[in-house]
Amino acid sequence: MSGRFVPYAATPGRAIVQVVADISVLLWVVAWYYVAKAVHSALSAIAEVGADVQGGANGIRSNLNGAGDSAGDIPLAGDALAKPLNAAAGAAQQIADAGQGLDEKATALAILLALAVSVPPILALVVPWLLLRLRFARRAGATAALANTEGGADLLALRALANRPMPKLLKITADPLEGWRTGDPEVVRRLAALELRSAGLK
Repeated sequence: MSGRFVPYAATPGRAIVQVVADISVLLWVVAWYYVAKAVHSALSAIAEVGADVQGGANGIRSNLNGAGDSAGDIPLAGDALAKPLNAAAGAAQQIADAGQGLDEKATALAILLALAVSVPPILALVVPWLLLRLRFARRAGATAALANTEGGADLLALRALANRPMPKLLKITADPLEGWRTGDPEVVRRLAALELRSAGLK
């Protein structure tokens, strides 16, 4: 039976446990977020080194190319002077490319490692917590809807007889099944209340 969504128990003790659990899960997620952020920041520093190398090497390449062009204009010795300068510019370009590669790889690695470090422990706690909370909310909602139907008290009492521990049933009466069969209103009421409490409702 479906019913309204009941996120928290109506009984104070159980509600406090649920709130504490929710806060604990939230703190767990926040803690791992900061761990992931620290890992990302550490590897991003390497990416910044690559970017600095790329920027510096590009500047050197540009200067060497300019010097090579200028040297090429010198009569007679221009070609001889320009060749080593252009070759050095080519080497600077290779260094710039390596710096760019380091920047890109370190950036990607920073993201991947941050996710690899934080996602598994977060999911390991959040998934079971979420499943338990959803199961409680659905059960409490269905039980509340059942309680509001005609004959709901009798059905709740029957569920209590089927699902609740025998010591709790015997606290209600020495023969709870007989009380339910004969329709004893007090027994039915107490059995229904027991089932409601087990679902976190009053």
